[in-house]
Amino acid sequence: MADSFRLTLAQLNPTLGALAANADKARAAWEEARRAGADMVALPEMFVTGYQVQDIVARPAFAADAMAHVAALARECAQGPALGIGAPFAAHGHLYNAYYICQNGAVTARIFKHHLPNDGVFDEKRIYDSGPINGPYTVGPVRIGTPICEDAWFDDVTEALAETGAEILMVPNGSPYHRGKFDHRMSLMVARTVETGLPLVYLNLTGGQDDQVFDGGSFVLNPGGQLALQMPLFDEGLAHVDFTRTPEGWRAEQGARAVHPDTWEQDYRVMVTALRDYLGKSGFSKVVLGLSGGIDSALVAAIAADAIGPDNVRCVMLPSEYTSQHSLEDAAAVARALGCRLDEVPITGPRAAVTEALTPLFAGRDPDVTEENIQSRLRGLILMALSNKFGEMLLTTGNKSEVAVGYATIYGDMAGGYNPIKDLYKTRVFQTCRWRNENHRDWMMGPAGEVIPPRVIDKPPSAELREDQKDEDSLPPYDVLDAILEGLIDDEKSVAELVEAGFDRDTVKRVEHLIYISEYKRFQSAPGARLTRRAFWLDRRYPIVNRWRDPS
Repeated sequence: MADSFRLTLAQLNPTLGALAANADKARAAWEEARRAGADMVALPEMFVTGYQVQDIVARPAFAADAMAHVAALARECAQGPALGIGAPFAAHGHLYNAYYICQNGAVTARIFKHHLPNDGVFDEKRIYDSGPINGPYTVGPVRIGTPICEDAWFDDVTEALAETGAEILMVPNGSPYHRGKFDHRMSLMVARTVETGLPLVYLNLTGGQDDQVFDGGSFVLNPGGQLALQMPLFDEGLAHVDFTRTPEGWRAEQGARAVHPDTWEQDYRVMVTALRDYLGKSGFSKVVLGLSGGIDSALVAAIAADAIGPDNVRCVMLPSEYTSQHSLEDAAAVARALGCRLDEVPITGPRAAVTEALTPLFAGRDPDVTEENIQSRLRGLILMALSNKFGEMLLTTGNKSEVAVGYATIYGDMAGGYNPIKDLYKTRVFQTCRWRNENHRDWMMGPAGEVIPPRVIDKPPSAELREDQKDEDSLPPYDVLDAILEGLIDDEKSVAELVEAGFDRDTVKRVEHLIYISEYKRFQSAPGARLTRRAFWLDRRYPIVNRWRDPS
């Protein structure tokens, strides 16, 4: 019996619904694995369809198409390494999240996901049937057990595999990023190796899908949690892992260990990757955004330049009589530093026309937020016109603090197709801008150096919709506001807990009220990159009409 086994890990980025293109990627990985003398090449969970596929997988024609592509891959990849790949399996009224093993021209094993995640962004229990716990399958000299993603987060599946003869655990995943996720994954997988005494391969997707980014970071552990190989975060790539039979069982030989960046870089990379893939996978190559001279739009412009290149980013300054000279200068400085186009379209004329049209109806009423919102909506109208005319996706620029408390105008500055900073609180916006000024990486398409002038970062935030307006006129300071928001949203703390932590009760109650009454805005808002476990959309699904308030 052979004493060695080579496994190729294909950490790749599929496009949801592009079944033929995804199959081509799998075939190319198989060819490379064959040239490298591999015994098996593995691709991640649901690779044929892309992930998360949501309700489209329930269409019989879609599932049948995916299964046909798997069958074709099995036939075409007959003379060479075994192929492991994720795709749905539908039969006899059941639908499974499945993993296929293809050898010698046929599908020789199917594994069905047993534990279906039903929290956060996952809702698999409403889509798939839970499969039985499958036993191991044989490839060459090795018995391999494959817990699919969530199945490895529990000890029952891995223990059953070990008890039925598995010698290596190979875990295909579609695990999206949130801050701190990798360390959590690693600790759980270490626990599985300790419990079973088996080496474990953790293989993850890369790339963006809607609000989620799959961050790769695939790794291999020997028993006891000893790291043998670690692939980079976010990058596509193939890694060949050599296993050797020892008296104690199969062991992975030492391979490359990528060094992972810090959290600030990971968050920024997620925002860039999410935007790049959202645009590329939906057929857009250019963007437009309103560049106000403020910090939020400056950061979005930088993310866009890094995602698709400065030549593909149109910035538009839309000044009114309330726009300061500093803002005009700052917007120009940002566009110049990034190398982006900057157009200027004053809204004074359109605003005068709208004011004149509404004067008979508004007679006898003092100006208020209505007139402020008209300015924002005129800007949205003009930006959408540019988007329609030139085929450039409009980016929105509201940070998580503003999105949380409704300090954004629906059909105005909320108009657009994607919001890269939707899950980034304002205090983190400041630090992220400083980080980008001090750091440049090969994956950034924008220029190196100081791309967001310090004055943009340091000046008091303002919407500039009336004279001498500042955000803190009507909101707590952002360090206070964000701490309260993180408590109420990310940590689900009660009002009493926040008051006990030292926050003013009236302030907490007011913030709570603003969160709840703004739900209808978030329901209609553009998607944006998910950075935390409590991003607005799939992570946090609240009713729009809701009269409950925390009584504490």
